[in-house]
Amino acid sequence: MKYISTIAAFALFCIGAPALAQDAGQIERVKHGASCAKCNLFQADFSFKDMPGRNFSHARLRQSDLSLSTMNGSNFSGADLSVSNLFGGRFTGASFHDANLQGAVMVGGYFGGADFTGANLSGALISGANMQGAKLKQAQLHDVCGDESTMLPAGLTVAHCR
Repeated sequence: MKYISTIAAFALFCIGAPALAQDAGQIERVKHGASCAKCNLFQADFSFKDMPGRNFSHARLRQSDLSLSTMNGSNFSGADLSVSNLFGGRFTGASFHDANLQGAVMVGGYFGGADFTGANLSGALISGANMQGAKLKQAQLHDVCGDESTMLPAGLTVAHCR
């Protein structure tokens, strides 16, 4: 009897728990021009999309694909972009203020003038990225790796990827 009540309690917990999967409706609205602050865009594919000036503040974009997209001037403040692919993307003047970019692939991306104030870049790969003019501190680059083609604001350095 105790076993059945445990299973019943677990089932009720699962039914009442919020879904953590992506919201396909929100993803489609973004693809058609909408901003989406606080949205669940987990594993969304926005590769090759032209989406400048969008508001993704506090959105969940974990494991999303933003490769070769254009998101100049977009707001990612407080967003979770951990383990996302930003390869070759254009993020000129974008705000990543307090964003989580842990483990993100930012290889070959353009982040000129972007705001990374308070952003977590731990484990990010920035080889070949252009981050000139970005608001960024040396302490944020402690666990980040790049290469000789990585362009950083004056006075900042990054370890070479192995």
